[in-house]
Amino acid sequence: MRTSIATVSLSGSLSEKLAAASRAGFDGVEIFENDLLASPLTPEEVRARCADLGLTVDLYQPLRDIEAVPEDEFARNLRRARHKFALMRRLGAGTVLVCSSVSPLAIDDDALAARQLGRLADLAEDFGIRVAYEALAWGRHISTYDHAWQVVEAAGHPSLGTCLDSFHILSRGSDPKGIEDIPGDKIFFLQLADAPPLAMDVLRWSRHYRCFPGQGGFDVAGLVRHVLRTGYDGPLSLEVFNDVFRQAEAGPTAVDAHRSLLVLQEQVAPAELPAPVVPTGVAFAELVTPDAEPVTELLGALGFARTARHRGKPVDLWQQGEARVLVNTGPAVRRGDGTGLAAIGLESPDPAGAARRAEALLAPVLPRRRAPEDAPLDAVAAPDGTELFFCATGRPGLPDWRADFEDVPGEEPEPVVTRIDHLALVQPWHHFDEAALFHRGVLGLSAQESVDVADPYGLLRSRAVTTADGGVRIALSVGAAPADDTVHAQHIALATDDVVGAARRFRAAGGTPLPIPANYYDDLAARFEFAEGELETYRELGILYDRDAHGEFRHCYTRTVGRVFFELVQRDGGYRGYGAQNAPVRLAAQHTARRLTGG
Repeated sequence: MRTSIATVSLSGSLSEKLAAASRAGFDGVEIFENDLLASPLTPEEVRARCADLGLTVDLYQPLRDIEAVPEDEFARNLRRARHKFALMRRLGAGTVLVCSSVSPLAIDDDALAARQLGRLADLAEDFGIRVAYEALAWGRHISTYDHAWQVVEAAGHPSLGTCLDSFHILSRGSDPKGIEDIPGDKIFFLQLADAPPLAMDVLRWSRHYRCFPGQGGFDVAGLVRHVLRTGYDGPLSLEVFNDVFRQAEAGPTAVDAHRSLLVLQEQVAPAELPAPVVPTGVAFAELVTPDAEPVTELLGALGFARTARHRGKPVDLWQQGEARVLVNTGPAVRRGDGTGLAAIGLESPDPAGAARRAEALLAPVLPRRRAPEDAPLDAVAAPDGTELFFCATGRPGLPDWRADFEDVPGEEPEPVVTRIDHLALVQPWHHFDEAALFHRGVLGLSAQESVDVADPYGLLRSRAVTTADGGVRIALSVGAAPADDTVHAQHIALATDDVVGAARRFRAAGGTPLPIPANYYDDLAARFEFAEGELETYRELGILYDRDAHGEFRHCYTRTVGRVFFELVQRDGGYRGYGAQNAPVRLAAQHTARRLTGG
């Protein structure tokens, strides 16, 4: 299907918005009136610019407070509309959006609204323009799509149809099934937006918190299915008012927007996208660092051993059980702020298919400098810049990344860590929703509900994306205090069957656990009952505890090195969470540790 985006969904000048929409692959645009008014380009120049970029002007919007008003007011409205229609002809826009009136002058009279909309359509027809009438969720007298359609149907004008907007329909809790009663040729336009479930005034909700389909809590796909059953053959168009998008760079936002429509189309109709290839596990996590010593000391204390070294690059493989960490000290280290998590290797049933899926969904394919004898690995960039490699570790007939490494002689200690339990990635403030959609659409992971965690200096928002069996768990978060990177850092959580034993070995090997305040354990004693001596052990070792309906969770943290720290976790009985109840305590402890150490 054709795709379109409203210019109000992107930041920048009109020229920048048009260029971003074109580069992202959109077929057309809705031009928002304010964007045109603020542009130095004439309507003819905008029309030419769109043509050069391969974009059609699908809608001009909006005309407001037109219908069901006293006759003298309507005469003024027709004069205003005549001017807009003449401008649209210069712009090359064939459809205008008319929003249901919110004017205090509007009269609660459907017959009057229908007559005046019919007269507006008469005028529009003289200019070769169609009028798409939309019910605003906060309209004064008309606020639902079915009511708007009744008025359009009563007007009975060929140049008057309806515009359906998923936000206005779903935010009110209207049943979209009734859309199927509208003839497809009378649905002149379809605007799409998702939104998180929020309890607030619907106007404020609409103006600040819309997001792209798949990033919120609405069943946008279900609504689109109802629309398509009518025979509607117009574009799928995005109209998203969002404070973050309006401040973020237009190019990446447009790519995220188009990706959302590609995923949506896959949900509602046969699509030509490669099938999802869901990862089965974590092959490795790669740390980049200008100074390996603090990292390797920490890994050694955690029980890892250096088992191999890359044949041609300064990259060491540290391993314990099935948990593998690569330490890269090469000159091409991208991060200038110390140690950081730069790449993740994902075990994939079909690495080549996973890469094709990622590329089709607009993920940047990363060029890889490699020697002729190196294993060919496909990699793409996540929205935060983390490199994702699709791996087939130890699978006959497929390239194995470990073949690039030579074994390092040495004795491996008995492992207490079994594998990587999850990875936590801090997102740039303007990429959080994009990251959730990326990991869900590109990688086929399931997104859990967002949670807000109290930080001493604000709120941290987090959302986990996982496979059904928990083989891959990634916690995405956006921090409250962007300048405090040592606290809002990435971390690698290591699974163990004995967190007490792992914590004791870590301390015995010279590791420094994150100190947890005594007040936390006093509260823990009030909330739960423990076996004799159990709570004292947790207090001694800095172990935190949580419980849900499925099981128990015990975990502890290391100090931060650069922008990364480690967590030891023990899940018992099917616990599904990440210890969110304990996150405020951990964050406060990390702030305290940073102040005491000066870094």
